[in-house]
Amino acid sequence: MVRGTVWLTAGNFISRLLGAVYIIPWYAWMGRYAAEANALFGMGYEIYALFLLISTVGIPVAVAKQVSKYNTLGDPQKSTYLVRKILHFMLILGAVFALIMYVGSPFFASLSRGGRDLVPVLRSLTLAVLVFPSMSVLRGFFQGFNNLKPYAMSQIAEQVIRVIWMLLTAFFIMKMGSGNYVEAVTQSTFAAFVGMFAGIAVLIYFLWKNSLLAVLFGKKPDNMVIDTKDLLIETVKEAIPFIITGSAIQVFKLIDQFTFGNTMALFTDYSDRELKVMFAYFSTNPGKVTMILIAVATAIAGVGIPLLTENFVKKDRKASARLVVNNLQMLMTFIIPAIAGSVILAKPLYTVFYGLPQGQALGLFTASLLQTVILAVYTVLAPMLQALFENRKAIRYFVYGVIVKFILQVPLIYFFHAYGPIIATSLALLLPIVLMYRRIQEITGFNRTAVRRTSLLVLILTALMALAVGLAVWLLSFILTDESRVSSLIYVLLVGCVGIGVYGILGLISHLLDKMLGDKAQLLRQKLHLR
Repeated sequence: MVRGTVWLTAGNFISRLLGAVYIIPWYAWMGRYAAEANALFGMGYEIYALFLLISTVGIPVAVAKQVSKYNTLGDPQKSTYLVRKILHFMLILGAVFALIMYVGSPFFASLSRGGRDLVPVLRSLTLAVLVFPSMSVLRGFFQGFNNLKPYAMSQIAEQVIRVIWMLLTAFFIMKMGSGNYVEAVTQSTFAAFVGMFAGIAVLIYFLWKNSLLAVLFGKKPDNMVIDTKDLLIETVKEAIPFIITGSAIQVFKLIDQFTFGNTMALFTDYSDRELKVMFAYFSTNPGKVTMILIAVATAIAGVGIPLLTENFVKKDRKASARLVVNNLQMLMTFIIPAIAGSVILAKPLYTVFYGLPQGQALGLFTASLLQTVILAVYTVLAPMLQALFENRKAIRYFVYGVIVKFILQVPLIYFFHAYGPIIATSLALLLPIVLMYRRIQEITGFNRTAVRRTSLLVLILTALMALAVGLAVWLLSFILTDESRVSSLIYVLLVGCVGIGVYGILGLISHLLDKMLGDKAQLLRQKLHLR
């Protein structure tokens, strides 16, 4: 589990980090249009992300689950043949949804109050919608074998090529060309399609290296009797709940995108430009940082699904319970100190990416960071519940959350303006989190006391880390200000190292990190002369 988590975390983290780091030069090159350009980019990407989820109908995770299931039952040929058929199906599905997105772009742009500038941005993303479903099936195939290195490597390759294209086109358009920020944003979103070719190339290479190309794309074995239609239906049935619950963050962000500008226009006198900038402050700008943190939660959840399903199919309740506890402990061990450190360093962190915060930018950035804890917990619990074949309940709990979001959204925007959507999402997700946690405990009987003890220990160590980080910030303030990108980067690196060092040492002393590091934890204690 830890090995798989390391690869998937590395892939997610590096690709998310690249997706966040590019914003530093990109945002600067946009000049006075920076906030508007980022808002336009964010609006396009939120709709695109939802189309990706719908067009894949949760197939990658379901493929991983089905491959794991048939391998456990001793029928690997069925799983590979299933993947081949699903690839054909996903090519058709990708084409259908790419066409829908292209034709519907003016409608989505109008709903978002993005104006006609958003239309070319959305249309530039339709080719990516066409290709992505097939690529995601191949990733799910490797995930089902618990071989997550190809998955991670393809993510990194995809993101590297994407970022190169984004930065080159942004520079040439804004610094050497027309200076039209809409054209630059359109090329930046088109980069998603360019990057996918690199991702697919890496996956094909690993298929060839593992002698799986012939197995996956060769002719059907003569001795295999299989009902392809029933197998596809079975897989899609497994997949649909994953797409519904897995789309929670995108759905809630789209609710924000479609309601915030329209609601604020009713109650306030802000111009469309001011509302775009405000949307960037509470949604698009924080998203670059918070999604890096959520990537680790996604990695933990993704690794746990086939393993949890495998133990559940074997009726090994103790192993399932132990896996649930390990998942939650690993999540808390990372997410709580990461959020605490990010909040303490919120101003220099924001300055590194977007320049010195203006107006409400810093407050909204901090609020979004705090909300990440709730998003991360949901991201782990939802697929975990579905891995236990509780799909209907997972969907029902998600629907409860969406209903709460709709009920609270407009009143909270009215009273708290840009903070309203953040508060509404946090409160709405708390309900499914509580219900999912209780249901998983009922099924597996996992040790809630162990989870509580680990969470309490993490909070104590995080508080001690926060004191050390706060002291480091105070001492550093005597010799350096955090008013520029360079000085802010020094703040983040130096103080971040202090935080990681203090938390790491405390985690080794308390044996908190043993589950994540295994035998290496004891070796580190010996090298550092820790008891």
